Amino acid sequence: MTEACTHIIDDDEAIRDALQWLFKTRGVDCRCWPSGEAFLDAWQPAWRGCIVLDIRMQGMSGLECFDTLLARGCELPVIFITGHGDVPMAVAALKKGAFHFIEKPFNDHDLVELVEKALAADRERQRAAASRETVEARIATLTQREREVMEQILAGKYNKVIADELSISMRTVEAHRSRIFDKMAVRSAVELAQLLTTLRG
Repeated sequence: MTEACTHIIDDDEAIRDALQWLFKTRGVDCRCWPSGEAFLDAWQPAWRGCIVLDIRMQGMSGLECFDTLLARGCELPVIFITGHGDVPMAVAALKKGAFHFIEKPFNDHDLVELVEKALAADRERQRAAASRETVEARIATLTQREREVMEQILAGKYNKVIADELSISMRTVEAHRSRIFDKMAVRSAVELAQLLTTLRG
């Protein structure tokens, strides 16, 4: 499953059916799960989309399911459905990285809007991850000496200083600099620094 999907996890069949109908009428692909355990048994790291998770369920609670997902490295945005008395728990979940929570009874439009924001956040996460992979692949093409020169360039040092510190000629530094820019697909030290913030960020 690589297409984005909204996963509804709730032990109340009537709520699952209502939410599934709501999302499908708004053009949001979704899948329902009767328990946290069922979802965790099926979950795959490659899944994209978001999760709508009831905070209170029979068996494994929504919070326990969320904690397990975090431990597994799941990065899907999670929206908790809460009752009034569950708000403190939901706030605690936000501090752990939950995307948002919505209180019952909720407005259908508000929930769909939250889900659309969560799906957009997941798309941005995927885009950022792809960017990091591209930068890492470019760095992997650099030789050890080119990496050393690149670090000096990023530190803002002039070619002459780099040559002195690495005990190489200015011409060699210039050659390394040119190859680094070519391999990293940048035109200046400023562009190189901006590119590297993608990785280090």
